[in-house]
Amino acid sequence: MRIALCQLDFTVGDISGNVRKVLDAMAKCRDYGAEIFIFPELALSGYPPEDLLFKKDFIRDVKMGLEKIAGEVREELLIIGFPEQSGDDLYNSAAILNNGRIAGTYKKACLPNYGVFDEKRYFTPGSDLVLLDCNGLRIGVNICEDIWVSPGVTEQLSACGADLIVNISASPYHRGKIRERIDMLSERAVSNRTTICYLNTVGGQDELVFDGGSAVLNDRGELILRMPQFEECIACFDFVPRTVDSSLINKSRVDQLNAGVIKVDIKQRGNKEKILNSMCPDLGEEEEVFSALKTGLRDYVYKNGFRKVVVGVSGGIDSALTVAIAAEALGKENVVGATMPSRYTSDESKEMSKRLFDNLGIEHIDIPIDDIFQAYLKSLERDFAQLPADITEENIQARIRGNILMAFSNKFGYLVLNTGNKSEVSMGYCTLYGDMAGGFAVLKDVLKTWVYKLANYCNKRSGFEAIPSGIILREPTAELRLNQKDSDTIPPYRILDPILDAYIEDELDVNSIRALGFDRNLVKSIIKKVDRNEYKRRQAPPGIKITVKAFGRDRRFPITNKYSN
Repeated sequence: MRIALCQLDFTVGDISGNVRKVLDAMAKCRDYGAEIFIFPELALSGYPPEDLLFKKDFIRDVKMGLEKIAGEVREELLIIGFPEQSGDDLYNSAAILNNGRIAGTYKKACLPNYGVFDEKRYFTPGSDLVLLDCNGLRIGVNICEDIWVSPGVTEQLSACGADLIVNISASPYHRGKIRERIDMLSERAVSNRTTICYLNTVGGQDELVFDGGSAVLNDRGELILRMPQFEECIACFDFVPRTVDSSLINKSRVDQLNAGVIKVDIKQRGNKEKILNSMCPDLGEEEEVFSALKTGLRDYVYKNGFRKVVVGVSGGIDSALTVAIAAEALGKENVVGATMPSRYTSDESKEMSKRLFDNLGIEHIDIPIDDIFQAYLKSLERDFAQLPADITEENIQARIRGNILMAFSNKFGYLVLNTGNKSEVSMGYCTLYGDMAGGFAVLKDVLKTWVYKLANYCNKRSGFEAIPSGIILREPTAELRLNQKDSDTIPPYRILDPILDAYIEDELDVNSIRALGFDRNLVKSIIKKVDRNEYKRRQAPPGIKITVKAFGRDRRFPITNKYSN
């Protein structure tokens, strides 16, 4: 039996577009000689649909889309995810389509409700197993979290005699997750003596990125198919069950576990010469993160109807990396760089910005802000009389730049890309309505030390200094006052980032972080700054999640909060 895995990029709410994508993929699957077509979790609605699921019209329209697809299914089997209304309950379901009809559905049993997941807000957990009797091939179906939880649905399907377990998923990316998945799938295949077919979705949705990386593992836990990360792909594999005698289904276990057996009829195709197979290697860590950022940015821009972006370029590494990622994701013709020098902007910054624009070949504009800044100071002169200059004047400059960028957004329809990194956002080393302005934050979940890694990787993949080495090597500075350095306000990033990682990602307390070799008072001061700047992060633009604990849905702390540890 030839099985096609359709690892595709679906758009939340674009039901008609998602249906077209499925129908187009079905035609390709037939061309490859496939008889079974598999699509991801909640493919028809897009994932995650969030509160769209409370709209009755939305659920109705998804069902109509599913019925349209079912009408196009011939003597084939198609498995696809959709939100299923049954009475007063809504389920995260997999539809089983065969011979022009919906032959049945499987309802997801294990609903994740942690991190970015809120499935218990929307869905009722299913309770019944589904086993497909497909020309003697016994296929068990489950959805995403069902295969992560053990013992659980996977073990029950295996006990019922499943030759093959198909898991359809919408599993969001974080750094290193592909290896976690493969290790888990290998363990499930071996422990259940069953071939596992795992299909993940791909693409960006708001702050989430789905990396694909779909795979098939045999009952020895060996990879027999592995699809690329961050790319749409259709791949096929031929599966021969241990037996084609459907009477060998463990009927007593089926009855005991309340499993529904759905018989589907498939006409096997004769021409099996043409096959599209895949065995993609691991991406390196930097390549994986770079690809995630590129995918998340590209889909956010295009799915929201933008065509061009504008980035404030300072001559520093954060804006340089943001521009470089944007040029790759969107094409250099769709990226505009804006320099906005003040009296504190060094000649080095101006030169580095110019070299960056030349190297990347992007359009750029230059708008000096000193006259605007002096106008502000003149307007405030009476009220600020006799008061020394401080952070107020620094923030005015940042807010002028934010205003200019937003003016270009309004006038030309550009999306403003925010350039702040996770280290700065963690510590509140950023200005509300200033450098925090923007519609999308590419580096929001990227620590500063990782910014350097990605900048070097960007140059390596480009084969030349796309980002000038002078930008990478210079000491970080906001240039809002004379001789300013980031280290005047926050610890060096080589010290700061491991502490942030331990506190935010690993959720360690002061004593546990101090035991890693850091000064106790330093750790306490960093944690205090992280906690007290939650109010800024709540007002920050959305940005791409690449770690286990991204700010936002992963980490939700109260703004008004007197607790300290």
